[in-house]
Amino acid sequence: MNDNQKDINLLNRIRTGDKSAYKELINRHKDYAFTVAYRILNNREDAEEVAQDAFMQVFGALQSFNAESKFTTWFYRIVFNAALMQKRKNKVEAVDIESSSEAFLVSHSSDSAEDLRINERKRAIQKALQNLSADDTTMITLFYLNELSLEEIAEVTQISAETVKVKIHRARKRLAEEMKKLWKDEVKSLL
Repeated sequence: MNDNQKDINLLNRIRTGDKSAYKELINRHKDYAFTVAYRILNNREDAEEVAQDAFMQVFGALQSFNAESKFTTWFYRIVFNAALMQKRKNKVEAVDIESSSEAFLVSHSSDSAEDLRINERKRAIQKALQNLSADDTTMITLFYLNELSLEEIAEVTQISAETVKVKIHRARKRLAEEMKKLWKDEVKSLL
């Protein structure tokens, strides 16, 4: 049984009133929902709230889900839209102490050189992603981090696969430019 069939099975069990199936569905997709929301919002608390709201929306809209579709695509659309709505609400950006460079240096001071290099690379990419538009960040996240196909991204974002391909290409270029701006000569050593 593939992942989508497992999700459909869980949804069917939820429809019959099986509360343990709902808990299992949340456990299967909570990290995914948080990651998607966090990539758009860049705020841990907001991302957690959006992920919780998305699961509530799933529960409320179970009857409208078409079992012919892939659950993760439908679910992502819910998370994506909820995160965009939250981003519109947030006009002021707060600094997350856990993601600050000072906290990073303190918490990773005993890491090996290789661990530091890997963490520095992740930080560089995350910082560059924060400076991109929500659209660019979404395209990069869906394609490279969530490994969705062009067709799946097209279904989620409700644009054509050809347009998705162009947007991903442009987003990659802007990410590279942003990394060059932020890290100048260090980019070569990070890549």
